[in-house]
Amino acid sequence: MNAVVVNRVSKVFNPGTPNQVDALVDIELSIEPGDFVSLIGPSGCGKSTLLRLIANLIEPSQGDVLVNGKSAAQARIDQDYGMAFQQAGLFDWRSVEKNIELPLELKGWDKAKRRARAQEMLELVKLPDFARHMPWQLSGGMQQRVAIARALAAHPQLLLMDEPFGALDEMTREHMQAELLNICNQTGTTVVFVTHSIPEAVYLSTRVVVMSPRPGRITEIIDVDLGRDRTEDTRERDAFYGKITEVREALRSVEAVSHGAGFGGVDDR
Repeated sequence: MNAVVVNRVSKVFNPGTPNQVDALVDIELSIEPGDFVSLIGPSGCGKSTLLRLIANLIEPSQGDVLVNGKSAAQARIDQDYGMAFQQAGLFDWRSVEKNIELPLELKGWDKAKRRARAQEMLELVKLPDFARHMPWQLSGGMQQRVAIARALAAHPQLLLMDEPFGALDEMTREHMQAELLNICNQTGTTVVFVTHSIPEAVYLSTRVVVMSPRPGRITEIIDVDLGRDRTEDTRERDAFYGKITEVREALRSVEAVSHGAGFGGVDDR
């Protein structure tokens, strides 16, 4: 059974009004359990809209979305996925430990079980000594690790991430990418990841989904065969640079077809 199936999905905002926006058109995408799929394309192409459709934060105008074989709406009710965004979104009045426990509280876990799971997740993201700290006492990278720990705390089969490392400096960003891969390899979590960075997409992904300018369409899906155990040495391999070039050329092909539409924000560092 596929982790995610997006079947002929289109999304129109403000239909029938002067402000109508055709955000996505005829999106078809299947994601297998354990896949790490990155969505990349120009700003405004609908990457985040597609992520929100999978999360059932918005409804499609046409088509349907299945998560773990059920409707996206039922998957949301069942809390089948975790989410992480560019901003960590931690609650300043709750300790690190209590932030991680929040989804477990909502599921009705008892206090002892919540605390044990929070400590387990802090070990996973290498922050075991910061359980009683407040979010404002942590660096940006540490806050993002706590956000990932919270997203994974309830054992979700699927993790949805919208540019979670976009605000971090380059060294912290690369460290967090490595940490995320390590966590996903340990947990077997399926990931859908929005990014503007071509190297980030290539380093993290088993597949990179290239999208066109609005209305967003999937123009190409690129397999990334770099193995599961990726390290800093992976970034120096010819195969890594080759995939970066392949994704960049796919984006440039879309730009040519779109008669020079800009790709503001796509980062090919």
